[in-house]
Amino acid sequence: MTTTQEQREQSVAGALKEISHIATLPEVTLKIIDLVEDPSSSAQDLHEVISNDPALCSRILKVVNSSFYGLPGQIASINRAIVMLGLNAVKNIAIAASLAKLFRGGELTPFCSAKDLWDHSNAVAIASKMLSDQLGMGLGDEAYLAGLIHDIGVMVEMQYDRSKLIDAIDRCNIDENGNPSVSLIDNEEEIFGANHQDFGKGLCEKWKFPAPFIAAAGYHHNPTQAPSECKKIVYVVHAADVMASMVEGGMRLDNPELKIQTEVMEELKLTEEMISDLVEKLTEILNDPDQAS
Repeated sequence: MTTTQEQREQSVAGALKEISHIATLPEVTLKIIDLVEDPSSSAQDLHEVISNDPALCSRILKVVNSSFYGLPGQIASINRAIVMLGLNAVKNIAIAASLAKLFRGGELTPFCSAKDLWDHSNAVAIASKMLSDQLGMGLGDEAYLAGLIHDIGVMVEMQYDRSKLIDAIDRCNIDENGNPSVSLIDNEEEIFGANHQDFGKGLCEKWKFPAPFIAAAGYHHNPTQAPSECKKIVYVVHAADVMASMVEGGMRLDNPELKIQTEVMEELKLTEEMISDLVEKLTEILNDPDQAS
């Protein structure tokens, strides 16, 4: 182990120790995850847990009736919503609702707020699912959640030391159009001794998330270094991250070049035309006030 690796691990451990108050998911979310992971669980079991959380019920009904899922008619029953969406999708919505509460805290700089981070994460989640579906990878729900949590490390930095994160953002040299000349990830290394991938990976491990989600948080900027068994989903999230940054007004702090890595393009068999088409579709979804955000 090199000194650099030791320093990274020390930085991550120190941050997670300081922010223990956000390093635990809400009890209802943990129950939902346990239920969905249990093959003997049913939609009724899930309904019994969810029905005790009116806010989550409302969230699920909003999502199932959104244009994102394209289901016919208005669904007013939580039981029917669970059946229509599937247990995995409901789990993702519960985790999304939990994560959304973390992405609060107002403006960091004139070019970046906690809400901007959440909007970007949501866009990457949608783009990940779209990309997975278009490529027939069968990762829809898993890809969505991996995209949603990919930048959770930035929230660790914000909770741990907001002033350092503001410094890292300021050093990106953002122009009047919101375009940085320096990547946030490079500044994080210098200021925190680790980057948001390191912090995100550490938090997901603390949450005992499955390996693909840990990898998405930890390797979306260097996808070829992800564990081989997780590369597919990390490649999808990497491509989705760049595509979400291509949308007008999209966050570009850690994607200043707006370039999907060549290895990812080749492995996913992506073309520039496919990317352009997906970015256009993503823009339409994000501009729909009823989309799943």
